[in-house]
Amino acid sequence: MTIATINPFNGETLQIFTPLTSEEINQKLALAVSTFQDYRLTSLEFRGERLLKTAEILEVNREKYAKLMTIEMGKPIKQAVAEINKCAVVCRFYAENAQKFLTPKYIDTDASESFVTYQPLGAILAVMPWNFPFWQVFRFLSPALMAGNVGLLKHASNVPQCALAIESVLLSAGFPEGVFQTLLIESPQVEKVLRDSRVKAVTLTGSELAGKSVASIAGQELKKSVLELGGSDPFIVLDDANIEEATEVAVTARMLNNGQTCIAAKRFILHNSIADEFEKLLVEKYHNLILGDPLEPNTDIGPLATPNILKDITHQVSKTIEMGGKVLIGGQTIENKGNFYPPTILTNIPVNSPGMIEEFFGPVALLFRVNNLQEAIELANSTIFGLGASIWTKNEENIKIAVRDIEVGALFINGLVKSDPRLPFGGTKSSGYGRELSMEGMHEFVNIKTVWQK
Repeated sequence: MTIATINPFNGETLQIFTPLTSEEINQKLALAVSTFQDYRLTSLEFRGERLLKTAEILEVNREKYAKLMTIEMGKPIKQAVAEINKCAVVCRFYAENAQKFLTPKYIDTDASESFVTYQPLGAILAVMPWNFPFWQVFRFLSPALMAGNVGLLKHASNVPQCALAIESVLLSAGFPEGVFQTLLIESPQVEKVLRDSRVKAVTLTGSELAGKSVASIAGQELKKSVLELGGSDPFIVLDDANIEEATEVAVTARMLNNGQTCIAAKRFILHNSIADEFEKLLVEKYHNLILGDPLEPNTDIGPLATPNILKDITHQVSKTIEMGGKVLIGGQTIENKGNFYPPTILTNIPVNSPGMIEEFFGPVALLFRVNNLQEAIELANSTIFGLGASIWTKNEENIKIAVRDIEVGALFINGLVKSDPRLPFGGTKSSGYGRELSMEGMHEFVNIKTVWQK
């Protein structure tokens, strides 16, 4: 697999990188370990000042980093700018809250004094995806570095310049060399790094297949792992919902990042009594979306990140239609340079078709109809995934049932599913395990040590 910047808008290869050799990897791991011995002893004030400086650098250079993201993976530039801003938010959040999250917890026992303390583990390997090339990294590194750990990043092979830029930002902010290092390595090299005794834990955001591989290796080595994997999020609209608001949010929920988002709404589960109205409004809004150069500020949908992603989504849609699915809009490949796929809506989804059982990672909405809440929840839970879900209803009893019965890591009621530094984020079932963000995310990569003194 080539490590390269290939512009998905025009297919132009801008830069190719040579993967690190075994000796170069060894040097970086050695630096991580030696740096950790000093860094773990630094104060929270020291770490926090540098993380606040990181936020400042990101904001001052937001246009530059946003453009880099867009060129490498096709994200519309206005969304790329928003991503940089969100990275600054998570940096400030942990700089300001780490003291509270890491304060020892004193507990009354038969000891003279007993408490729980939170101590860093060491070098944490992060295997990160291309779809949010800055955010996914910063949501890991902000709590990890504030806890006193050091980080190693194996980023997706199509966003190497983003990976190097993140390391440069942290060095410019005053973090010591070795606190955070980018490893420009290919996927087959990950196993050796993860098995190295100097790496203490791993976090991965990616596909179910990649998650199983990393979890298996980490399990064999008895190392902590956190996985955030795929999703096929349900977007349930009941008969008492605000349909105009729901369809407006539905467009963003499906089309953000050109539809390439784990927590995107992918399956729209509609109560029969409002389904016709919802479909009509959604088609109208899809017609108004602008496809084009992602560097243009008015573009809503840019190219998919790679030719393989375009190939996969094309096959999934074609197969679903072939089996009996109906196209309301889109569904045809675009003869153009770049990895473009049009905003598409499919309905009458056949049983056992890709639309019923697979995750669609692109700008395709799958519409289903149900008669009641129970049917909606059964359909929502019918997938192997359990990342996020949203439900649109004003009925408090419906809400209570949804909270109790929908099998996901995050349920949003009358709102867009999104990550928020103040709330833990993660999934269940084949969407992974563990949590990122909030206090829970910080505690994933610390030694929760019990201390008992007579």
